[in-house]
Amino acid sequence: MSHPNSRVAERVQHFTESVIREMTRLNAIYGGINLSQGFPDFPAPEALKEAAVKAIRDDINQYAVTWGAPNFRRAIAEKYSWFNGLSIDPDKHVTVTCGATEAMISAILATLNPGDKFIVLQPFYENYWPDGMISGAQPIFVTLRPPDFRWDEQELRAAFAQGARAIIINNPNNPTGRVLTRQELQFLADLCIEHDALVYTDEIYEHILYDGREHISLATLPGMFERTITISGVSKTYSVTGWRIGYCIASETISNAIRKVHDFLTVGAPAPLQEAAAIALKFPRSYYEQLRVDYTRRRELMLSALRDAGFTFNPVEGAYYVMTDFSAFGFKHDVEFAHYLVKEIGVACVPGSSFYMPPDLGRHQVRFCFPKKDETLIAAGERLTGLKKVAKS
Repeated sequence: MSHPNSRVAERVQHFTESVIREMTRLNAIYGGINLSQGFPDFPAPEALKEAAVKAIRDDINQYAVTWGAPNFRRAIAEKYSWFNGLSIDPDKHVTVTCGATEAMISAILATLNPGDKFIVLQPFYENYWPDGMISGAQPIFVTLRPPDFRWDEQELRAAFAQGARAIIINNPNNPTGRVLTRQELQFLADLCIEHDALVYTDEIYEHILYDGREHISLATLPGMFERTITISGVSKTYSVTGWRIGYCIASETISNAIRKVHDFLTVGAPAPLQEAAAIALKFPRSYYEQLRVDYTRRRELMLSALRDAGFTFNPVEGAYYVMTDFSAFGFKHDVEFAHYLVKEIGVACVPGSSFYMPPDLGRHQVRFCFPKKDETLIAAGERLTGLKKVAKS
């Protein structure tokens, strides 16, 4: 009789199920406060919800155009003109997907062949490495070292010199909260042009920035539109992570390839929710200004609680995550600490090792997220004070 593993494809034997989603399940078991998985616990904008209800009542229930409803693609193009500084054709350059997650795997499958090398900056959002493995591509890891999580230019240059055909970046970054500067983006662009490499740039947190920082889309830099796949969606900006409406923007040639993969992966994203998302992308600019104000307040509540409890961390520049060092509490590794935290303290976080390869690089770090109501963050802070006894002992 054959071994059970012989019935399972090799491509899925090199990674596990999501650690982030596992921590959400543990949180539900122990009744904790979930600061592990990055979804809001507050309502989506009323106008967005009403638009979805109207679309359903108007019987927009059948397949949309495979690569995205025309209204939504036009809204994306308009928004990218005023905010991102990109002039794009909604019919040639935009593909709507089932979340940014599907946009990323579709883009990788459409542009990398088995055996191709691609660069993954770490700590990385946990989907990126499995995406490459599923495609048969070979990752080259470049570590962004704490506390400031910046790349070493020589290390990054050496990674490209190994024959990398592409690189994945996440800006603003999950899990570190870093925002790449124009100088850093230009250095990366120069390397990509020199080595004829593609960039998959996940910009899902583009509107969540702090302290006056500016979001710069890599595709706007000279020579980069034709080699950049820009990925985003409505999940984070409009607090609808469960709607699974994402999209990617690329040249016509690359978009045509992505659309083929997308068609056979999912056919299309939910039709009525695309119509509603088109309304969201037309919100006034005051919406995004208020979003920054609200997330700045949440950031300060979260960081203040972590600081008081005894964690150390670097300033959070964007997105809604913070990578922390828990060395003060005396635990051997991140998984042990994360399980203790949810079981005994009642707060769920994510073990840092899930963002690294090899995992040992993250053994003294855990990630917290803060897209939560003020009262949720205050309650989490009160629970975290219980760690002060652990630190003293």
